[in-house]
Amino acid sequence: MSQIPDALHYTKEHEWVAATSNDSVLRVGITDFAQSALGDIVYVQLPKVGESVTEGKVCGEIESTKSVSEIFSPVTGSVTSVNEVLVGNPEIINSDPYDKGWLLEITVSAPASELMSAAEYATFTA
Repeated sequence: MSQIPDALHYTKEHEWVAATSNDSVLRVGITDFAQSALGDIVYVQLPKVGESVTEGKVCGEIESTKSVSEIFSPVTGSVTSVNEVLVGNPEIINSDPYDKGWLLEITVSAPASELMSAAEYATFTA
């Protein structure tokens, strides 16, 4: 069974969203469920800092030994940070998707409309 931390929010595309110390910035990653389904992750393409992203639109890619999967932005805003460690070590997502394997941080310009609680996401993935 996949880990689904209660403190996070989730999308139907299997991204997670976490609050940061800055109320207007959210941290984004892919869920344990998603990394497990992908298998061994070998490459990550992330947006550039400063790039605008739109809720529900593609903002990057994750490539595994099984397939290529798109990353969808869970919120609308501007990318303020990307996890540069993943460039040389994308497999971190497999071993630690909720901490060291985070993907990007977004300064939110519009509230998210489609996020699920951990309980809702657990039902969605069941």
